[in-house]
Amino acid sequence: MPDSAALTRSPMVNPTPIPTPPGGVFDGARHLYAVRVYYEDTDLSGITYHANYLRWFERARSDLLRMLEIDQRAAIESEEGAYAVSEINLKYLRPAKLDDDVVIETTCTELGAASCRMHQIARRGDEALCEASLRVGFISLEGRPRRQPAPWRAAFHEFMTKKDT
Repeated sequence: MPDSAALTRSPMVNPTPIPTPPGGVFDGARHLYAVRVYYEDTDLSGITYHANYLRWFERARSDLLRMLEIDQRAAIESEEGAYAVSEINLKYLRPAKLDDDVVIETTCTELGAASCRMHQIARRGDEALCEASLRVGFISLEGRPRRQPAPWRAAFHEFMTKKDT
């Protein structure tokens, strides 16, 4: 057990930097977000459990919103509304396996007043593993559709129309 003097000493001059959570990048009109397959993501056979693709796709969409400076938490706290998936279709193509590096690619394919359609692909290198086509709607906290805030629609429009870099 450390002595009380050790607990009151000043912090180190050059402390070890604290890591930050991973984030995605933009590549033209695509958002790319990397994940790694951990043991907890796999089933008994050592392949990724199917529901984990939904989690990875959600993380990628949340990161996309953060990068577009869309503050979901503030919108919820101010009772303005929230995004919710209203429909999703998944197509499983190949299994991801333990320790694979997977990149989630997200594009916005259609923008409406209250919703947007997106397409997401999980890839291991050039190999497509799972595809998702989905619709995300902006809703009131009571669950009714409502128009997306104008600055948010503008951010999505700018993202959709970016040229490849």
